[in-house]
Amino acid sequence: MKTKKGFMLRSVANRHVVVAVGQASVDFNGLITLNDTGAFIWKKLSEGCTYDELLADMLKEYEVDEATAREGIDAFLEKARGAELIED
Repeated sequence: MKTKKGFMLRSVANRHVVVAVGQASVDFNGLITLNDTGAFIWKKLSEGCTYDELLADMLKEYEVDEATAREGIDAFLEKARGAELIED
């Protein structure tokens, strides 16, 4: 999985936002705000990773059980796929 080209994560006033740049900004108007966990997932996806790698990294980074981590990842991926922000 990987984030689509043309979307960048930025920190603005201690907030994480994803903005469209270049050609992507023609089709996507606006920005997406993320919490710290969402920004962590976005960074991993921007590097490219599998679901299992993302899950392992989440479990290393956060004090959370596997079921909770999977739930959070699944919710994030569902929204990102719905907005066509990632490629599988």
